[in-house]
Amino acid sequence: MTTVGILSIGEMGMGIAKLLIANNYRVVSQDTQDRAHKAHIETLPTDVSLVTQSDYILSIVPPGEALATATRITAAFNAQPTPKTTPLYFLDLNAISPRSAREIASLFSSSTPSIRFVDGGIIGGPPSPKSNLDPLLKKSLTSQGETSRAWKRPSIPVSGQHKFDSLDAPESGAHFAEVLNLNHISDDIGVASGLKCCFASATKGFTALCIQAFTTANNLVPVPVAVPDLTDDANMSSTVPPKAYRWVREMEEIAETHADEGGFNGDIGIFGEIAKVYRSVADDTALGEEKTERRKRGLTIEDVASAMGDGSRAKKRKTE
Repeated sequence: MTTVGILSIGEMGMGIAKLLIANNYRVVSQDTQDRAHKAHIETLPTDVSLVTQSDYILSIVPPGEALATATRITAAFNAQPTPKTTPLYFLDLNAISPRSAREIASLFSSSTPSIRFVDGGIIGGPPSPKSNLDPLLKKSLTSQGETSRAWKRPSIPVSGQHKFDSLDAPESGAHFAEVLNLNHISDDIGVASGLKCCFASATKGFTALCIQAFTTANNLVPVPVAVPDLTDDANMSSTVPPKAYRWVREMEEIAETHADEGGFNGDIGIFGEIAKVYRSVADDTALGEEKTERRKRGLTIEDVASAMGDGSRAKKRKTE
């Protein structure tokens, strides 16, 4: 079986692991959380064993951990007692800037040039089975080896010199790319991660604006009012609390992307300020204590606004 190592098993990593397992891939990780075991993800004891046994490694970690994760893999690869005889692909699927992607690519080329580095970005939510799919069609797709069509999948653009349908790609390469919905868009490192940042700046930037707008409105009139029917991005505010700490760094990576690639720096760069909104959610309110598996606060945009208001007032009292 083709083996895929995933670092780490968060909400997105879990969804991708389940999709791969449904398509007969062996999925391994060093994540020892119960949810990994329940999803039939095999846990390995060391980074060396992960590198030795994997054909592909997917890095899906908080943006601030992307470089450290890549460094771990290069160290483990060089620590193998016996050199690996089959190609190892490392897919960086983190929300990082093109500059960060090129830094990680440089690390691999200087430390472990035999590892095939792929720049990528995940656009959309975690994979999940299509709930409204006709059972007979689902059975037919599964029997034909087309399980991926029975799943809702995000788009994953990838870039770099290594393609999954090339002559030197592994035998599983084309199927692996089809299952994960990988789309090679450029031979240049940084293009895929930059594209991811562009989409995230639109969605998560608007979400931050909604948090500010509804918080201020709630402070003005702290009673239930009719919430305008905006877009899914406004409703996404209720998904922010457990992820806010991650999104601080993601907004900083986006700011770097717009500065380097778009010329939006200095007075016209706004994402450094948007990062501060998510930092406030994570550090100044009860929302920052939320965990994905155990949600209590911020389940609606109204409660997000209420918790933000409580936090800002408490912070103000400390400074008076």
